[in-house]
Amino acid sequence: MSYSLVWFKRDFRLADHGALAAAARRGPVLCVAIVEPALWAQPDAARQHYEFMLESARELHAELHRLGGRLHLMVGGAVEVLDRVHAAAPFAELYAHEETGNGSSYARDRAVAAWCRAHGVRWHEVPQFGVVRRQGNRNRWQAAWEAHVAAPQAVLPTELRFAPLPAGLLPAEGAAWPAPGMIVAARAPEAVALGLDPFQPPARQRGGRRAALDALASFLDARSGQYRGGISSPLKAPTACSRLSPYLAWGCLSLRELVQATRARIAMLPAGDRRRAGLSAFVSRLYWHCHFIQKLETEPALEFRNLHRGYDGLREPQWNPAHFDALVAGRTGWPLVDACVAMLRETGWINFRMRAMLVSVAAYALWLHWREVGLWLARAFLDYEPGIHWSQLQMQSGTTGINTTRVYNPIKQARDHDPQGVFVRRWLPALRRVPDTWLFEPWRMPESVQARCGVRVGEDIALPLVELEAATRAAKARVHALRAQPEVRAAKAAIVERHGSRMRPQGRRGRAQVDAAQAAAQLDLGF
Repeated sequence: MSYSLVWFKRDFRLADHGALAAAARRGPVLCVAIVEPALWAQPDAARQHYEFMLESARELHAELHRLGGRLHLMVGGAVEVLDRVHAAAPFAELYAHEETGNGSSYARDRAVAAWCRAHGVRWHEVPQFGVVRRQGNRNRWQAAWEAHVAAPQAVLPTELRFAPLPAGLLPAEGAAWPAPGMIVAARAPEAVALGLDPFQPPARQRGGRRAALDALASFLDARSGQYRGGISSPLKAPTACSRLSPYLAWGCLSLRELVQATRARIAMLPAGDRRRAGLSAFVSRLYWHCHFIQKLETEPALEFRNLHRGYDGLREPQWNPAHFDALVAGRTGWPLVDACVAMLRETGWINFRMRAMLVSVAAYALWLHWREVGLWLARAFLDYEPGIHWSQLQMQSGTTGINTTRVYNPIKQARDHDPQGVFVRRWLPALRRVPDTWLFEPWRMPESVQARCGVRVGEDIALPLVELEAATRAAKARVHALRAQPEVRAAKAAIVERHGSRMRPQGRRGRAQVDAAQAAAQLDLGF
């Protein structure tokens, strides 16, 4: 039987699934998802990502089953899996969505492309985001993004025809990986069998399209009214933010259907409805979502090295493992920072401003290089999206060479966004008895106050790792001194040409709005 193989990667849905729709128009399809041990062994992978993926895949399998098919779970390297399937039942067409992932997935895709050429298989990669392959500059990028999100959604044929799994690949009843020579599993491998840390945030969001649609409906119906003004607050953000970022990252929703649903709702709302402003701001963040992914698509090396090579050596020689360990443990001594780490460990999510603050504190006050900090946060964020993640890590660390230096003072942020200390006290029980006067700077508490509160600074509450203002001032001076060097300034133009936005803001206010939108557009950083 002639059939097409459809490879599901980070696109666990049937709606607006361009790859499946195109394959189904040709004839029978074999739907496959691959658990790749080599990818899950990468330092940015975490159990919460794997479990979220499995939840989404199981729900997709149930949807396919109702249509008479199934999602076949295979285990192994992608080339190995494709080779085994092809040997058992040759196929001439492979369909998948484009993926802008980490370096390992990029190498995997190149290997798959080489395998396809060697075996005469045509690989059809369908765009999933508003990201353009082999783009030299950004001159026409904005128009391409708009064309992508405005295009009609992909529609499946009325009747899907499914190809049977070749008999030689059928798994033994109840078999699970690892088993000698097996690539098709009746049960998914356990996370620990893939070498993943057994921990995952106990209160993380659950995967699957049903949960995605529920979150979308509640956001469009009500929560978007709090989006503007609410997304910066660690108290309001859990409900004011859309909470759709993990579902977009894993493809339970498509970017196109999300933009179109949002724009349709805006058109229905009366003038003056708070949701109009919130949803309009949300659409702008979906634009910036793809803007940042495009950076990694255009320059995959930015996951590993400074976007502006003039910043090489700025932080690398002075890595401080004690500072890094304290940050990961939530023992920096700055209450808002440590509370954010506690929430992140519990939920796998914090809002964009708090994430930007974490990176700022790491990069400036603690003078830590962005790569190790980024790997920790990649594992910690359920909604990790490599293109946005690494672009933002460098942007917040000041190594892009083209963005304004952004430094967030955690004491000021606490006073601005948690003035009553509700958030800090929720996540740091040791501070619940500390008076408001000392809450955001508990190291200043007199010993008599510590005794009355029953807390000991330096034991129950960590002392700050460094003197915040002095360390931040010294860090900014280093960055700005390097930025002022003629050879560093000279290299900036090429980076702007390759990666800079082509939006044309008018006047100072317009430039400020674009700058703020870029800072806020951290979708893997909690939209």
